[in-house]
Amino acid sequence: MAKILVVDDEADLELLVKQKFRRKIRENVYEFVFAQNGEEALEKLGQHPDLDIILSDINMPVMDGLTLLTKLSKANPTIKAVMVSAYGDMQNIRTAMNRGAYDFVVKPVDFEDLDLTMEKTIRHVRQLQQTLRAIKENNILKMYVDENVINFMTHKEFENNLMRNEVQEATVMFVDICEFTAITEHFPANTVVNLLNLLFDKIVKEIIGQEGHVDKFIGDAVMAVFKGENHLQCALDAALSIKNQIKTSEKITGTGKTFKPEISIGINSGEMVSGNIGSVSLKRLDYTVIGDSVNTAQRLQSAAKPGQILINEQVFMQVKEAYQFQKIGEVMLKNKALPAIVYEVLA
Repeated sequence: MAKILVVDDEADLELLVKQKFRRKIRENVYEFVFAQNGEEALEKLGQHPDLDIILSDINMPVMDGLTLLTKLSKANPTIKAVMVSAYGDMQNIRTAMNRGAYDFVVKPVDFEDLDLTMEKTIRHVRQLQQTLRAIKENNILKMYVDENVINFMTHKEFENNLMRNEVQEATVMFVDICEFTAITEHFPANTVVNLLNLLFDKIVKEIIGQEGHVDKFIGDAVMAVFKGENHLQCALDAALSIKNQIKTSEKITGTGKTFKPEISIGINSGEMVSGNIGSVSLKRLDYTVIGDSVNTAQRLQSAAKPGQILINEQVFMQVKEAYQFQKIGEVMLKNKALPAIVYEVLA
């Protein structure tokens, strides 16, 4: 149903409109709201934010129709006005159009022509509303979904390739905020969430700054993936920057507990499968990477102490000339049959 505001100071116009459009009113095609001048029309706009179009006279007391046109975009950016006036000279028509009128109907009104004009205007308004809704939904989607996923979704072959995966070389990094679960016992829930979001924001900025993308948030941890040229070096640079950023975070004090944020990081590089993982039947998919390389990165993070960035020997051999390391030695990683030789990245 379209909601229409009629603005005119003629006393009998409301009755005439209701008579001429009685069938469409009865069938819930149109709903009319009435005002006698521009000032009252602005009040009605505030009371009825779901209005679609305005039919407005020009010559009215208090505030005329041409003045009303100048205020509509601020009151409701999607609403469109059709001027319905006996002042149908070219100067008034041009003034109305220049001030944002969508169309102009000259009195005495041909109601069949007015109905066609209203239908055309309503279709235009619906298109505007859909466009704004799509923009809003897209902006909201970007808050929850990584840009790489959105780009993948807009690919023309997206639906046909929904479950197609690819093997690629990449680097995965897991960043965990140490002992964060324990602080929930000593701090209010709102404080915990705000602190977690603040720390995540610092971490994510460094990941994006090194051309990585956040694959997912896992409780108080972040999983990031780096692809393309120099993906391993980008991940290591991001990890060192994250470590420095977290060092600058201030302590917070709760009920008998002081918390100084610290992170542990695990990084691994190698072959992994990239694609949609999940259930098409349930319509729930996760665009992510999986494989032994990913699992190893997570195990390295679990083995890292607060403030440590850990890599295995295979990664160390690729970048040993470019960074400073300290050899930790052999470490048993969860679900691994053999111990791994592990190094801490220092600088």
